[in-house]
Amino acid sequence: MKATRAMELLEKAGVSYEVRSFEHDGFTPATEAAELLTIPPDTMFKTLIVRGERRGIVLALVPGDHTLSLRKLAQQMGDKRAEMVDPSEITRLTGYVKGGVSPLGGRRACPVFMDQSALQHPRIAVSAGIRGLVLLLAPSDLAAVAHATTGDILE
Repeated sequence: MKATRAMELLEKAGVSYEVRSFEHDGFTPATEAAELLTIPPDTMFKTLIVRGERRGIVLALVPGDHTLSLRKLAQQMGDKRAEMVDPSEITRLTGYVKGGVSPLGGRRACPVFMDQSALQHPRIAVSAGIRGLVLLLAPSDLAAVAHATTGDILE
């Protein structure tokens, strides 16, 4: 298997990770992906693309079985408001397709905000940058490589 940009960044940083895959027919919700991978849904983190009124585009990492609080994220970003980007913009903004957005190795560097619940787990899963392919790694390693800000961003 060819390494994705996310894998290359992790290897360059000397971070250990595991690659897992699952069968899919296009976009797969994070909770369904967790079930297919036989991992707890609160360890399968989805990457959401959000636009702040001043901060611009950021990536928000939240557990697949939870909902992002745009109000809390806006506060973390130092913005008054934040909104989800239209799905039609995902590829243009990140270089990834919906369901395959990795918090690492995007087309352009975007600030990453990770929900603090990630730190309660020894390993979490995030997209490797391709639908059906995930990376399992320590949340602290992910936060370090992605230069992520952690905080409470859940509803």
